[in-house]
Amino acid sequence: MRSSGLPAVALVLAALVQFPLPAQPVAVRQMEGEVHGYLVIRTLDGEVIASGESTQVTQGRQITNRLVFHFKDGSLQEETVVFTESGHFRVLSDRLVQKGPAFKHAEDVFIDGATGQVTVKYGDDNGREKVESAHLKLPPDLANGIVPILLKNLAPGAQSVTESMVVATPKPLLIKLAISAEGEDSFTTGSAGHQAERYDIKVDIGGIRGVLAPLVGKQPPDTRVWISQGNCPSFLKSEGPGYAGGPIWRTELVSPVWPDNSTRTGAAIHLHSLTGTAASSQAAPPR
Repeated sequence: MRSSGLPAVALVLAALVQFPLPAQPVAVRQMEGEVHGYLVIRTLDGEVIASGESTQVTQGRQITNRLVFHFKDGSLQEETVVFTESGHFRVLSDRLVQKGPAFKHAEDVFIDGATGQVTVKYGDDNGREKVESAHLKLPPDLANGIVPILLKNLAPGAQSVTESMVVATPKPLLIKLAISAEGEDSFTTGSAGHQAERYDIKVDIGGIRGVLAPLVGKQPPDTRVWISQGNCPSFLKSEGPGYAGGPIWRTELVSPVWPDNSTRTGAAIHLHSLTGTAASSQAAPPR
């Protein structure tokens, strides 16, 4: 008698599962500092669905990065990560909040990097709040909240790296991110041409769950991140699911857009005026 297909396949593949990959903390090559930037989230069709703001401040040896997106439908995504950069990057804490109609379920995930305690608050299908918590042995290469920062600091010529990440399933689960350089893409700023490195990020669930995930259609799609090249690499954009089972969203930097009257009275100060030289005769008088 022939046994049912999936259990038999699972048993065979489970025997082939490799041991977990070792932690690979990324060495600090570019020191982080004070940052304030603006971003948007778009669909792959180019529609803007959320506007965001990123701020980063330093206090002693600790760095706090806060990224907030306000969606057009009233949804909110907010992530605050605290980390250090003493030789290698190390996440001290991370909190991710997602709520509103843009997300399948409301979620509030807090990771204490010092104790390994992870708490997940989420809404079930009936809208009732549930709580899952676990104590995980967190490796030193934890990447929650700092993936773009790690990519900026990869050694020149590095083709792949593996980092750890905590995800909510909704139970806290430690997975691996298999990051590989895919190649270069060109972009322009004004009339100037530049090159960006494109990275592919695959989720490696690991163990028997990881073996079964592609078979039952639960393997998350890849995420791609573009990092500018040169002496000061920086994040440009990313494309990937905004949450488990969600659509692919594009997150990218944006520049300020000024109103049409921005060049009128009070704004016609020549650049040399700001450096202490003679002021333009068109400048508005001081108030």
